[in-house]
Amino acid sequence: METWDALRARRNVRQFSDRPVPDEALDRILEAGRRAPSAGNWQPWDFVLITDRAQLVELAQVWQGATHVAGAAAAIAIVAPDPQDDRQSALLQYDLGQATYAMTIAAADLGIGTGHAAAADQKQARAVLGFPEGRFLAYVLAVGYPSDKPLAVIERLNRRPFAEVVHRGRW
Repeated sequence: METWDALRARRNVRQFSDRPVPDEALDRILEAGRRAPSAGNWQPWDFVLITDRAQLVELAQVWQGATHVAGAAAAIAIVAPDPQDDRQSALLQYDLGQATYAMTIAAADLGIGTGHAAAADQKQARAVLGFPEGRFLAYVLAVGYPSDKPLAVIERLNRRPFAEVVHRGRW
């Protein structure tokens, strides 16, 4: 898929088929996250790849809106350092968003769906993933092939009109 098509085909997937995602595809998605830009080249992320079904089910319990993680072929847990202050917290969220979006586009380019989720239960997250103190689970990215229909360019986009969103020079 071309980049522009991958951008237009990407959608949040919450229902996944049983088809496994090849290791090469997972590595490519993870590499996209690793290459994401970050403030001052900080690279504040670590990625934990989960493919074990029992572990996916346990990971889905970190947030009320993460139930789709249990049915995915894989999940990428995005772990970050505890921010030291408000400035670092703001940079962290932006950087993690960049890495997450890079992975969603890389996945879409391969015809693989993704669905993101927050993480509230850090005790559960640490029990499932084993990350060290001083870190937290920021987001979970469920990965797999959509069960409903393959990814394709979305022609009837459910978004605010371009002219309503874009302001040139001033509001």
